Amino acid sequence: MADSSSANRIVADLRAWISAAAPGSQLPSSRELVARHGASPVTVQKALRTLASLGLVESRPGAGTFVRARTVARAHDYSWQTAALGAPRSLPTLSSAMRTVADDVIALHSGYPDPELLPGRLVRAAFARAARTDAALSRSPAAGLPELRAWFAAQLGTGAPAGVAPPAASDVVILPGSQIGLSAAFRALVGPGRPLLMESPTYWGAILAAAQAGVQVVPVPSGSDGPDPDALARAFAQTGARAFYAQPVFANPTGAYWSRQRADQVLETVRRHGAFLIEDDWAHDFGIAAEAAPLAARDDGGHVVYLRSLTKSISPAVRVAAVIARGPARERLLADFQASSVYVSGILQAVALDVVTQPAWRTHLRQLRPQLAGRRDLLIDALREHAPLAQVEAVPKGGLNLWVRLPDHTDLAALTRDCESAGVRVAPGNEWFPAEQAGAYLRLNYSGPNPGAFGEGARILGRVMEQHRQQ
Repeated sequence: MADSSSANRIVADLRAWISAAAPGSQLPSSRELVARHGASPVTVQKALRTLASLGLVESRPGAGTFVRARTVARAHDYSWQTAALGAPRSLPTLSSAMRTVADDVIALHSGYPDPELLPGRLVRAAFARAARTDAALSRSPAAGLPELRAWFAAQLGTGAPAGVAPPAASDVVILPGSQIGLSAAFRALVGPGRPLLMESPTYWGAILAAAQAGVQVVPVPSGSDGPDPDALARAFAQTGARAFYAQPVFANPTGAYWSRQRADQVLETVRRHGAFLIEDDWAHDFGIAAEAAPLAARDDGGHVVYLRSLTKSISPAVRVAAVIARGPARERLLADFQASSVYVSGILQAVALDVVTQPAWRTHLRQLRPQLAGRRDLLIDALREHAPLAQVEAVPKGGLNLWVRLPDHTDLAALTRDCESAGVRVAPGNEWFPAEQAGAYLRLNYSGPNPGAFGEGARILGRVMEQHRQQ
């Protein structure tokens, strides 16, 4: 920690010197910098590497380190694009959860788990093995590798009750990530201009996919136990919608987990209206106090179109997901996917299959549960102690996030900006509402990096919230 602080001090001092120096000026030698700052040679070299990575200096072997010449970019005239592009469509922007931040910022905003929570050894070994197979050179079938499709079908089939036929491998289509699956489902099963019922709040990526597909989103209020079946039935009746997008298990952002009774009520409502339930099981592998129990396992009538991704649980580099659908709906989804993406990388499919069929995969998932529980509870305790104005209304039984209610009339944009200025990045909750937000919320990720900083992050959030309250 001391070496890092010394390096930062040297970087700050040299940046001030560089700002006043002419391009090509030589920096003081390493020996001079060691004497001037009372630092070790290793620390000085670390500071110089930082300056080089920022493009401020360049090293010339045998000569020293010099201020890099500043280049002035030529101005380009892009005005011709104004007429070519026309008026913009009103589309949501990418969520703040996708933003990268500096290493010294406490990151509570991300939608991905810390690499420490991923099966890194399994993934690296799987890539090495896959690179030595034909998967590295061949094109996979349009619907995906048969073995991987069979694995997804078997996974869902384990939850099928007696009398319900489990899905077959032929019902599965492999996709390059769940975002592609959402877009395909909304286009193929709903269509432009037609109504799509959607939980509110819900996953920001689903809101974006719906906007891109041109569907008419109809929000259905949903809480920690899921949507009210009567409200869902009224929405179906009033709009004539034929599809409902939902996350019954560890929903993003709320962490909602539907009870068996609520799930059966929703499924019956969907069947009664001759509609589809587009079930997003993104957090299947992130259970803490409950197990994932997909509704699709209890439906063999083709009403549930099931989507499951492995990207968050295996690695962000392995963008592999699957959609399971029966009947003509599956053929429409496959046709839409082929038109946009053709097929999924065979080597990524081989890696995913390798990882999930290793005995160590099950061991990893068993070990993941207490790790997630510890991080979740650590962040909750920190918020209760240091940010009492931020209320966790329901402790999630799984997933990666806390859904935190703030005082009414909180200026989310200002709060988010002030938190970041103070060194902590949070995700404003308004990005997860497909229509007007029903209150002021934050989504905080407890699976992100450096859980040891949760206490400091909560202190900063609490201090900023108190400042806003007084103002």
